[in-house]
Amino acid sequence: MIEKIHLSILREIDRRGSLTAAAGSLNLTQSALSHTMKKLERQCNINLWLKDGRNIRLTEAGAYLLEQANRLLPQFERIDDTLRQFANNEKGSLRVGMECHPCYQWLLKVVQPFLAQSPGVDIDVKQRFQFGGMAALFNVDIDLLITPDPIQKERIVFEPVFPYELVLVVSRHNNLNGLSHVTPAQLSDQVLLTYPVETARLDIFQQFLLPAQCMPARHKTLESTDIILQMVAANRGVAAMPKWLALDYAKTLPITVIRLGDSGIHKHIYVGYRKQEQQNKHIQTFITLAKNHAQHPD
Repeated sequence: MIEKIHLSILREIDRRGSLTAAAGSLNLTQSALSHTMKKLERQCNINLWLKDGRNIRLTEAGAYLLEQANRLLPQFERIDDTLRQFANNEKGSLRVGMECHPCYQWLLKVVQPFLAQSPGVDIDVKQRFQFGGMAALFNVDIDLLITPDPIQKERIVFEPVFPYELVLVVSRHNNLNGLSHVTPAQLSDQVLLTYPVETARLDIFQQFLLPAQCMPARHKTLESTDIILQMVAANRGVAAMPKWLALDYAKTLPITVIRLGDSGIHKHIYVGYRKQEQQNKHIQTFITLAKNHAQHPD
């Protein structure tokens, strides 16, 4: 029986001091205001106010309802404002899944301008080294998937963000240092450092070592890009990394890059999202910024 308009009328009467002023602030006629409140009084079998000349005196029931109006109406107004922000794409969240583990530093450069351009929109990055990205997209656990290995599905769109070359990163003290490129066999006496991802999803194995039926002397997994490259710098192993990332670290670490094979291994970073979200403003803003902040100095 109680509607938002009843609460608004009582609050405006209290604020303005008269029925006429309250009706004007709510864009109602005084007769419409009175009719609305009399109908409520009949339904509830109570009086909300008594007239004392030109003044209005709230009954106990009216005072109670005014108290509730002052408590509840600000909450309704916040709800209305929030819904308006959702409608105008000014509020919400963007959940990003990562399958490109070395791309975290690049992603940070996209997140900063995204937050600046999208006030009220939160962003959450899910970086799991054995993350089921496609399943998460289908299950609506994430909104975007960043991956170098897109799987084409009917309901998923993948947009290329930037190209990169996968290279071998070695210490300047490693015996491979100085070579223009390496062959798979030349890694047979090396310790290969990778992220803890199954071999089937590591390009260094699938596109370089296994086709040549070669394996490194030892394969060791580490979770942190910083630790992997510190280990490489200390000549404790070699690693396959995007060239742009390795060159960035080479500014402060004694490491260098070598092409994998004569022609190298060339890849793209893709951003995937559900086809039904193609008009989502947050997603399109992120993709535009991702393309603008692409790092591929190689």
